[in-house]
Amino acid sequence: MTKKIFPILALSMFTSILGIGIITPFLSLYANEMGASGIWLGAIFTGYGLSSTIVNPIAGRLSDRGGRKRFIMIGLFIYALSSLGYIYAVNAPQLALVRLVQGGAGGMIFPVALAWVGDICEEGEEGKWMGYATAAFFSGFGFGPLMGGVLMEHYGMDLAFSVMGGLNLLAALLVTFLLPEVGQRKITASESISFREMATSGMIRGIFSFRFSQAIGRGAFMVFLPIFAAIYIGLTPMLVGVLISVHVFGMSLLAPFTGHIADRYNRKTLVVFSSVIYLLPLGLIPLAQSFWYLCGLCILQGIASSLSMTASQALVVEEGRKFGMGSTMAMPMVAMGIGMVIGPLTAGVLNDYVSINSVFYFAAGIGAMGTALFVWFTR
Repeated sequence: MTKKIFPILALSMFTSILGIGIITPFLSLYANEMGASGIWLGAIFTGYGLSSTIVNPIAGRLSDRGGRKRFIMIGLFIYALSSLGYIYAVNAPQLALVRLVQGGAGGMIFPVALAWVGDICEEGEEGKWMGYATAAFFSGFGFGPLMGGVLMEHYGMDLAFSVMGGLNLLAALLVTFLLPEVGQRKITASESISFREMATSGMIRGIFSFRFSQAIGRGAFMVFLPIFAAIYIGLTPMLVGVLISVHVFGMSLLAPFTGHIADRYNRKTLVVFSSVIYLLPLGLIPLAQSFWYLCGLCILQGIASSLSMTASQALVVEEGRKFGMGSTMAMPMVAMGIGMVIGPLTAGVLNDYVSINSVFYFAAGIGAMGTALFVWFTR
């Protein structure tokens, strides 16, 4: 069953995320060219996190009861159509609206897809299959910025947005016609556990805190690293794309290996260790004066992210067997969504009123606090 469903699901998600990755590192530059302030830059990325936070738990809970396929399919179609909004947007508020719509679509896609992977993996192999899922999903984010850098530099952003929409449409068609609706034990309304009951789990609270702080830091990193690299170091869009890509490739290419590690060693210890390794380079970004320095930091962060992602996702699958896979997968996604609301917006204020360096110090500090909370709740 796993071998039947996973390849199609992974290919569909890779295709979708490839399209999303094309524009992600350059959206802040695109908005900056429109004259968006630091606060509006934060708001553009906040819109995505806000709407996905609202949709995630609803889609997760309903997919536990009614099946996964329809939510992934509808979300991909919405993502494809809304991509045209980037082409016609003429100011920062309109860009923020498009991001709001796409965040809702993303809330229907990614937690449900991960829940499906959790459904089909066997006990003791949570790290393995979450590692494969991480590799498939985040490879799209790795190739996307490289592709986006070439498209933006040689053909302009409009073509990049069009390619993004086309790839999500292709993913929607793959899910619609090739993915069977099997591999899940549906939960009835009487079996369903409330989110309040789920919140009594120390592991759920620990993962929520960890993912929340991680999302704040990652949101600040994704929005302001391209600006720091392009404006303060003078890198071309293609080199900015390379920085984002090596960060993501480090995570995706090592994910199958780190997934096996997560099945063999204590997962809580791995989360804490990898978090520390991730946060140190984040705090060193303001010292960068060259492409290669930044590249080395991004590679190290990618390796650490791979280990923390697979280990924490394996822990989520364990909890999902108790509370419902869709509902449980939605919890860290909600944490990430809230973090993506607070992170870019706070980072935008810091950039406008303090300095761009303070953005990265803030991201590292909040990440350290989240890691400490993870240790406390899961003790």
